[in-house]
Amino acid sequence: MKNKFALIALLGLFLSGNYTVYAQDTADIVSEEYVPTTTETTTQVQEEEKVGVTEVMETEEVASFHQIIKQKFIEGGPGFMGIVLLCLIFGLALAIERIIYLNMATTDTEKLLNDVEGALKSGGVEAAQEVCRNTKGPVASIFYQGLERSDEGVDMVEKSIVAYGSVQMGLLEKGLSWISLFIALAPMLGFMGTVIGMIGAFDAIEAAGDISPSLVAGGIKVALLTTVFGLIVAMILQVFYNYLIAKVDSIVNSMEDSSISLIDLLVKNK
Repeated sequence: MKNKFALIALLGLFLSGNYTVYAQDTADIVSEEYVPTTTETTTQVQEEEKVGVTEVMETEEVASFHQIIKQKFIEGGPGFMGIVLLCLIFGLALAIERIIYLNMATTDTEKLLNDVEGALKSGGVEAAQEVCRNTKGPVASIFYQGLERSDEGVDMVEKSIVAYGSVQMGLLEKGLSWISLFIALAPMLGFMGTVIGMIGAFDAIEAAGDISPSLVAGGIKVALLTTVFGLIVAMILQVFYNYLIAKVDSIVNSMEDSSISLIDLLVKNK
């Protein structure tokens, strides 16, 4: 009997010892979980504050850029600076109008020639004229004028194409002379504003009776601002002008090539 009690006691001690060890192991695992330290938390907060400050500084820089442009414009004088600004506005308006017109005037000449050739074979000259009438662009207009003279011979067709091609070229180049005027006028107005500003600076020196560095520097700075803005306007408009000239040349070359092809078609289907 005593042996049984002793065995039960030993078994109880063994089980209680295993439970204690398991509890301690679990506590150790929980204690090993990552807990952010105070230094790491402070560093994260500082990084977030730096990001916020950087965003605020970028916003202030953008706002200050616009403010600087506005301030320099006012310092240059509303008279000449306003005229230079009008040159930019009118020049850009004409350039945008020409870009839209020239893009609409661009025609797929190969497709048009194929359609005209098919119409000539199937329905004659009237069907070909209907194809040209339903197609936009100067090339289709030239084709239409040439087809109208097809019954008078190839020579009359060629003369009609050349004459009407000159008309279409004039329409393509419409407004480019005004853009060229604004390109030349903007820097000239800037130089004039500079000269007038320099005269005003020397008048101020004469009235003061002494050459003050701040007075001279301020007058010269204001005078040169008109030149800077005039040159900027001229450069912007020059880019648009060169693009328009290249576009017109491309359309004119397409007109000439397609006109020769049209004459060949008329000779073939005569």
